Amino acid sequence: MSETFITVAKFTYSSEATIVKGRLESEGIPVFMTDHVTIDTDPLVSNAIGGVKLKVYATDEEKAREVLSSIHEFSLDDQGKEMHCPYCDSTEIDYFTHIHSFRSLMAFLFGFLFGVLPFYNKYDYRCRNCKEKFLKE
Repeated sequence: MSETFITVAKFTYSSEATIVKGRLESEGIPVFMTDHVTIDTDPLVSNAIGGVKLKVYATDEEKAREVLSSIHEFSLDDQGKEMHCPYCDSTEIDYFTHIHSFRSLMAFLFGFLFGVLPFYNKYDYRCRNCKEKFLKE
């Protein structure tokens, strides 16, 4: 087995990297994460150090990139099919949360001040192509 490692993916947060790491390992590919402890300690340094890196043996690079290319970047519906924008029919749909009311603002401020997870969030979809926001049908 080769001792040479290749970086196949970079992520801003270790939680994202851990999900993809699990997917690669389920395909039988040994994966090594670097810089995740540093970023978990101080997430603000993620961009400065280049994020969390997923590394594989050089001999597994091709298989790892094949698995990574099969992971969908955009939102899928409950049946695993690509979602379509109701305005422009694009499949480039992002899932996001936002502050939309006084209640969500107060929940955000409470969580920010006291370091707790948000207990009230509203999620919507937004099309990257036409920038329209919509709810799932």
